[in-house]
Amino acid sequence: MALAGPSHLLSSSSTCLRRLNPLLFFAHRRPAWTPRRAAHRFCAAVVSERDVFTSPEVAKSFDFTSEERIYKWWESQGFFKPNFDRGGDPFVIPMPPANVTGSLHMGHAMFVTLEDIMIRYFRMKGRPALWIPGTDHAGIATQLVVEKMLAAEGIKRADLTQEEFTKRVWEWKEKYGSTITNQIKRLGASCDWTRECFTLDDQLSHAVVEAFIRLHEKGLIYQGSYLVNWSPNLQTAVSDLEVEYSEEPGYLYYMKYRVAGGSRDDFMTIATTRPETLFGDVAIAVNPEDERYAKYVGKLAIVPLTFGRHVPIIADRYVDPEFGTGVLKISPGHDQNDYHIARKLGLPILNVMNKDGTLNDVAGLYSGMDRFEAREKLWSDLVETNLAVKKEPYTLRVPRSQRGGEVIEPLISKQWFVTMEPLAERALHAVEKGQLTILPERFEKIYNNWLTNIKDWCISRQLWWGHRIPVWYIVGKKCEEDYVVARNAEEALAKAQEKYGKSVEIYQDPDVLDTWFSSALWPFSTLGWPDVSREDFKHFYPATVLEPAHDILFFWVARMVMMGIEFTGTVPFSYVYLHGLIRDSEETCCTYCYILFTESC
Repeated sequence: MALAGPSHLLSSSSTCLRRLNPLLFFAHRRPAWTPRRAAHRFCAAVVSERDVFTSPEVAKSFDFTSEERIYKWWESQGFFKPNFDRGGDPFVIPMPPANVTGSLHMGHAMFVTLEDIMIRYFRMKGRPALWIPGTDHAGIATQLVVEKMLAAEGIKRADLTQEEFTKRVWEWKEKYGSTITNQIKRLGASCDWTRECFTLDDQLSHAVVEAFIRLHEKGLIYQGSYLVNWSPNLQTAVSDLEVEYSEEPGYLYYMKYRVAGGSRDDFMTIATTRPETLFGDVAIAVNPEDERYAKYVGKLAIVPLTFGRHVPIIADRYVDPEFGTGVLKISPGHDQNDYHIARKLGLPILNVMNKDGTLNDVAGLYSGMDRFEAREKLWSDLVETNLAVKKEPYTLRVPRSQRGGEVIEPLISKQWFVTMEPLAERALHAVEKGQLTILPERFEKIYNNWLTNIKDWCISRQLWWGHRIPVWYIVGKKCEEDYVVARNAEEALAKAQEKYGKSVEIYQDPDVLDTWFSSALWPFSTLGWPDVSREDFKHFYPATVLEPAHDILFFWVARMVMMGIEFTGTVPFSYVYLHGLIRDSEETCCTYCYILFTESC
């Protein structure tokens, strides 16, 4: 097979370069830069116009074992390390850390290919090029894998202490955690493996603790009981970004709420998709302009099947007169919108759900029932007591856990949060002022919209694998303020003794931090931060370009920008080049959550 001539190669490369313009990242922007000049310079590094191509005979067989030999030789010669001999500004890419539980899928293969093209190109141009590899401890995913392994041995997580379980996870990690690293090497990725990092390495763990303490000292981390996304199967809070919504068939249930003091025929009909939450009702709301119900505002309604519990009938503009019957039950312990209404109006909050998804004692006779079982039983009882009006098919927007696939339950829970608004404001300004460029440009609008409407970040997880929250409580104290934040147990005890006396006893918060908290520090924690005097930090921070899939723009990219500005005073990279998603024949996205093995292709 004859190879293409130089003119054809230049033409095809020009087209490629117009599509992959983000390959051309430099320390300073050059107004005169054009795709045509870009193509010429790129191709000049590969082929000269004077080169003459011949047609060498292609080998009849391919010795794939030579790849490993050549790759090891490359590493032994230090070819993947940044070379400062020729000077120039460093070109740095922090590799998105793959989950330690993962195996290579097509999404990984694509980003490795794109980043390898960039790093090799600038390395050939003589710039000190650093591609930092690493893996993520993947809190929920790893814990699930190890729990399944233990279950095969007849062991439940509850049979172990947190320390014993963590030890078993580390054993698993040492045995199986290098799978994806070896697969990335097989792709020929020219990253500097001498700088490989793991998010639970001592250095990165130190950075995580330091970040938590600094945010807490600035008043940006707080603890409180708020409505969160709760996973009953995983028994932990999950982030808004880890909840996926799907349209599924369900029902709209119409039921009667009698008006206190009225006749038996004096009632209000309410439509709801979740009748089991009626035990958490604290009010009935109508739109103030809805004349149908004006006479009831200010009166009391009787919640069905609660032995006569009364709630106020109120007016609020949030209520849509066109939905259902125009009457809304307010259950702030189990609905985000109801929660905001209750907070605004100062209504009480009732929680009717246990953390395993069963109803609690507030539900009376339904206590202990699974939430979906209780729904069916409650509706049957409403029919029997003539309080049911009708049940009609309705398309539900169901929140499901990205990891486990189960239905997420909005639940009041005591958690740790980061105040995001001041951090988001600076991240918005970074793009506005041109300190950060997002490509393709259409994602800049999406980035801005999300940061403009950002909510506080729930960073605590009720897991055993991950970075323990650096908070110690005082034994015998139940007040939320009775805790100390410290870098280690010794420092915590010293602080507690100073505040509460020498005889004080302490214990550490059992929860861990959201995996994305440590990942948000990745561009600088991998370079030695908080020790900003480290040579790697001084030479290679900030990075030049980040090249992730667009589906983690909020999970990871925006949070890195916010944390980078907060802790280092500058954006962690100059460019964000977002690539598309690869999907299989079933339209399944090949990202970190879905595996499509490349070795079987």
